[in-house]
Amino acid sequence: MHVVSRSTLTAAALALLPCLAFAQGDASKAVAGGGISIPGWMGKIDPGEAARGGKLEQSKLEMQGKNIHVVTGPAVSYWNPSDKGAGDYTVKATFHEPKYQGLNDHPHPYGIFIGGNDMGTDQQSLLYCEAYGNGNFIVRGFGPAPFKMNGGGAPNAAVHKAAGVGSEVSQDIAMSVKGDKVSCTINGTEVWSAPKADVVGAGKLKSTDGVYGFRFAHNTEGHVIGFTSTKP
Repeated sequence: MHVVSRSTLTAAALALLPCLAFAQGDASKAVAGGGISIPGWMGKIDPGEAARGGKLEQSKLEMQGKNIHVVTGPAVSYWNPSDKGAGDYTVKATFHEPKYQGLNDHPHPYGIFIGGNDMGTDQQSLLYCEAYGNGNFIVRGFGPAPFKMNGGGAPNAAVHKAAGVGSEVSQDIAMSVKGDKVSCTINGTEVWSAPKADVVGAGKLKSTDGVYGFRFAHNTEGHVIGFTSTKP
């Protein structure tokens, strides 16, 4: 019989505490008065959030003056079903984070998504490009399982950095489809691109044609300004 000493168990438990504390501290926090109050708009929280019991009503989408205001709880994608891109197009907006890390203890991203199909279902697929207020950006998608296009994210000099926690920071983000190329531009600089073949296929997008919108990670607040789509 193998006996584990009390001291060994205690040491193991202590070693787990930082991980448990991080997991608890990073849990999505339900937003008071959450839900969608902009007519015609829809949303869906990330699959991982739903698996943990998260609800769409725990995040908030509303108008503040002429701008869209988002406050998350769970990480969520928002869209209007009438907003669809086909062929060559560009979707762009300015994302304003009024207080960097105002609702979390580390950077969380926000940005544009394109190529949305089967939206609102368990088969939802889309590709997003998002910026962090620390100078990083990330390109990922759901197909419907998550897939990565630039790993866990990467720094780029074009991405604006907040002066510090609690400071405001803004990012101009655009995603484009042109010919065989899909790209993301942040603050006027193309930070990522790939052939369509790299983003369309089994486990990725059904097509680069589809609904477009924007996505915010959990526990994040921001404004979406000038959200629009253009053709060449």
